[in-house]
Amino acid sequence: MWEIIRKNQRKSMLLLMLMGVVLVLLGYIIGMAIDPDGGIAGIVIALLLYFILVIVAFSSGRSIMLRMSNAREVGPDDYPQLYNVVEEMRLAAGMPSMPKVYVIDDPAPNAFAAGMNPEKSVVAVTTGLLQMMNRDELQGVVAHEVSHILNRDIRYMTLATIMVGTVAILSHMFLRSMLFSSMHRGGSRQGKSKGNPVMLILALLFAILAPIAIRLLYFSVSRKREYLADASAARLTRYPEGLASALEKISGSTQDLKVADKSMAPMYIANPLKQKGRRIQNLSSTHPPLDERIRILRSMGQTHSYAGYQQAYHSVTKSGKGIIPSSAMKVQ
Repeated sequence: MWEIIRKNQRKSMLLLMLMGVVLVLLGYIIGMAIDPDGGIAGIVIALLLYFILVIVAFSSGRSIMLRMSNAREVGPDDYPQLYNVVEEMRLAAGMPSMPKVYVIDDPAPNAFAAGMNPEKSVVAVTTGLLQMMNRDELQGVVAHEVSHILNRDIRYMTLATIMVGTVAILSHMFLRSMLFSSMHRGGSRQGKSKGNPVMLILALLFAILAPIAIRLLYFSVSRKREYLADASAARLTRYPEGLASALEKISGSTQDLKVADKSMAPMYIANPLKQKGRRIQNLSSTHPPLDERIRILRSMGQTHSYAGYQQAYHSVTKSGKGIIPSSAMKVQ
């Protein structure tokens, strides 16, 4: 387990560095497009915006997420089965403290975890999920979310989401300012841009392409984290069918999650963003296809080890790349 966490941290650091390069380049090019000497100022503004958002996320990100989802904290007397299952999975995962348990009053079946570290984490599920799942299925969902906490996925996803958001904000601000200035110059026929025309064209292109590039970088690893959380959940519950059956029920639901939001979509066990009244099925912008995740879990048969998941993953996806590091394959 610790080898998986270390590998996750190394990949997260590399990905965040690549995303940081995109952010710095965007700031530099926009700065140069506005003023020939404005490259450094553009970088400073981009990084300042990012660090302000990071501070907000670390200080109150969890509470913001819970407010956005209209989640309310519950205790063992409110939902005894849910509380008991979370406690079981916490013990199985060896987490140092019990995550706080939250419920979202919504008929759509879904769940998410939040918190920057295992010591201060929460697990939130919808009332729709509680009504739809039996105990084994609920255990599979909770184990998946606990695995995200244990694998430090929440911290990475929060930082990466902020990076994506910062690039989007900068790009949007620049494109809007260019539109406004062009309309103003067209109307008054006065004023000239101080920036280099070549840099201006480059900045326009980069402002359009940077948000796409950074989201692709984000999705490339966020999907793998879903597979890894599934593998960890199968090991914690020792019953892959529980999570497979839960995902099958979630994929077949046509209920709309009223509190669904783009910024929080990657946090849920299944992408809640879909056309109104449609099934979730294989929406895969932030998550791997649900039917693929289900087939992998069911291909594990009676095994519940990381090695068993790795073999099932190769069999279903036909991919030569693995999800589990070789040093963790012996963990049962």
